[in-house]
Amino acid sequence: MKKFKGFALTAMLTGVLAVATACGSDTTKEESTSGTTGDTSAKLSGEVIIDGSSTVYPIMEAVSEEYGAVQPDVRVSVGFSGTGGGFKKFIAGETDLSNASRPVKDEEKAELDKNGIEYTELPLAFDGITVVVNPDNDFVDHLTVEELKALWVDNGKAKMWSDIRPEWPKEEIKFYSPGTDSGTYDYFNEVILEDAPIVSNATLSEDDNILVQGVSGDKNAIGFFGYAYYAENQDKLKDVSIDNGNGPVEPTHETIGNGDYAPLSRTVFTYVSNKAVAEKEQVADYTKFAIENAGKMAEEVGYISLPEEDYKKDLEKLAELTK
Repeated sequence: MKKFKGFALTAMLTGVLAVATACGSDTTKEESTSGTTGDTSAKLSGEVIIDGSSTVYPIMEAVSEEYGAVQPDVRVSVGFSGTGGGFKKFIAGETDLSNASRPVKDEEKAELDKNGIEYTELPLAFDGITVVVNPDNDFVDHLTVEELKALWVDNGKAKMWSDIRPEWPKEEIKFYSPGTDSGTYDYFNEVILEDAPIVSNATLSEDDNILVQGVSGDKNAIGFFGYAYYAENQDKLKDVSIDNGNGPVEPTHETIGNGDYAPLSRTVFTYVSNKAVAEKEQVADYTKFAIENAGKMAEEVGYISLPEEDYKKDLEKLAELTK
């Protein structure tokens, strides 16, 4: 599996990883005999600015690293301010692509329309929100959807494990959750909490590595985040199978891909600015490269690729924008 090179340190220091370096921000095109992406043999330069979901970040980091090898003069920056945070920047016209672990909301669509920003949704991969506990927790092996809700919905009191099942220890639970700008938070809130308030004493962060550190460092902790972060840290975390009424199902490559890991399996996306694709050749080229390589990169960093037909549809959408 591809490691998230320097991700935790970079996240804490800057919140943005510059994957490739270049001079200047204007697109240039030079003849090259080495070949590049897509159907062009041009050498490109300029910027591609991406922000959004921390869940999608590992995929786009991997894509951008590969892209830097074929277009080294294009500077690609990938931020991870969360799905909601990314859409705020996208609405403001500050980014070319916006990564998202949920579909764009109606209110975000309205803001994009108000600002005259046309966009295209591009599905990238499947993910399964993974519930994790500390490896020293020897009593939680699975949770029902109802128990997940009982755990995470705020009731104004500190919660004990024994509140969920009487035979469990009378120890206070420590909660770690993605931040409110996260699409993972939104998705979990919708399908598990049913829009009820999350426990008020939860530690919230858009940086999933902070959540990993929190759960791995406290025997009474529980948290949730994208499957890739569990897969990358499974030596210091324990995943929890989820029972949606048909028996406990563990999050795995197979159960996430076929939807058996319900209701926490989902599709993750990137959204691209139609104007950026039409006016900036490096953005169009990068986006095409991302679509062509998303499945492979998703698998390398711990997610599940979409059916090939879905990537073909993405490429068809992109081709329409570049006519």
